[in-house]
Amino acid sequence: MQEKKNFIYKNEEFICENCGKQNFPNRPEIRNHCQFCLHSKHVDRDVPGDRLSECGGLLRPVDVDHHKKKGWVLVFECVKCGANSRNKVASDDDMDLVAEISGRARINN
Repeated sequence: MQEKKNFIYKNEEFICENCGKQNFPNRPEIRNHCQFCLHSKHVDRDVPGDRLSECGGLLRPVDVDHHKKKGWVLVFECVKCGANSRNKVASDDDMDLVAEISGRARINN
């Protein structure tokens, strides 16, 4: 069976389960993590946006990486099942927190 790699476009408003703050879509980017505390939720299984994960655990940001095409990318670890995932840093994310997680000086996009 061929693995599906295309994401399903989901850009929904949500309340962060970690900090309780409301997050609105950031078009044209797709928001999948809190812009304030950078946490996410383990809701996708096979491709971003499929909402098929049965885990539902909190994804905590554990690192920041740089991808030559995507730019700065947050690395997440699920506190419930240990799964790892990645997502691009959004333009309205708390960049001081991104820098703190990365252990680097402030990152400028």
